[in-house]
Amino acid sequence: MKIVILLNRYLLAQFAVNFATASTAFVAIYLLIDFFEKIDKFTAHGGTMALALKFFLLNIPFILDQLGPVLILLSGVITFGILNHNNELRALKAGGIPLKIIVRPIIMGAVLVTLIFLAMAQFLLPKSIATTNTIWYEQLQGKVPLGIHRSGRYYYKGQEGFYSFEWPDTDKLSFRNFSYSRWNENYNLKLMLSAAQADWKDGTWHFHSGQTQELIGESDYKYTLFENTQDVLPESPDHFFIPEYRSAELSLTGLFREALKKQAPEEEMVSWTNFYSRLSYILLGIPLLLLGLPILTLSYQKWGRDLAIAIPASCMLAFVAWGFWGALQSFAKVGYISPALAASVIHILFALLGLLLLQQQDK
Repeated sequence: MKIVILLNRYLLAQFAVNFATASTAFVAIYLLIDFFEKIDKFTAHGGTMALALKFFLLNIPFILDQLGPVLILLSGVITFGILNHNNELRALKAGGIPLKIIVRPIIMGAVLVTLIFLAMAQFLLPKSIATTNTIWYEQLQGKVPLGIHRSGRYYYKGQEGFYSFEWPDTDKLSFRNFSYSRWNENYNLKLMLSAAQADWKDGTWHFHSGQTQELIGESDYKYTLFENTQDVLPESPDHFFIPEYRSAELSLTGLFREALKKQAPEEEMVSWTNFYSRLSYILLGIPLLLLGLPILTLSYQKWGRDLAIAIPASCMLAFVAWGFWGALQSFAKVGYISPALAASVIHILFALLGLLLLQQQDK
């Protein structure tokens, strides 16, 4: 028992060191590339070096979050690989310690890091991402959001009036339950246009199944029903700044509450996909590690005790997982599969396959 406790402490410490080393290296490379890509934007728009420094420093939590699964995988693989490279793994097995006991502290380290990432996603990332988005979009590019998104509807203030509509698919310029209102200097309704559907085609608004309410004189209104009509409004969809990044500023509980508020089926599907995909991505490092460890052992048995093969193989595994995971999320957003299934299938497959391989190698 004492030997197992010492082993756990030793491997956890090695995992922590390797995680810190890998995180520092990857974050430094990411920041270096990001700096050269974005520094011209700061200088072109009059941003100070202090503002740039603030932006890049506050971007570090986001970078760690994006690289989290691969950092967990690499940290575990390097820890286990060094153990095997130094013949410590063979000595431990010869001493009667099964493989599942040896890899347990590495898995524990992955779970602890995952819990830290979950806490970051809930408490730290919403604030840091909101600040960096404000710097990048508003202070540097002048893209000030003209409206808000509440309970499934978009609300925007134009030059002369107010827009309100549902937008099930932001890739298409088709809106549901569209309304446009204009008010005079006395805050009396001057024009109200309502339509079940509005489309933007060939530079013109096309409205279907609605009515207009127009002020005649000082207090009389003219009502007109229509099935299909065209109208020229002051703004087109291109005039509005749509802050698509706002969902990234929500915490895990914020994404969950946002999904509960959705009523339209399309928006509900996208919202639940955003929530489940956010959660599953944070948890992706654990099944990757469970599969990466036996793959590392197999690579040692076939090609020798060199991390030069194990590390690229781990990176390839991570890229395959990313591609598979991303495809599943795309299918979930368009309703081909359920968001919960899309978020969990890769975790289940990788974890079961990894545990099966570990069990076979432990015999």
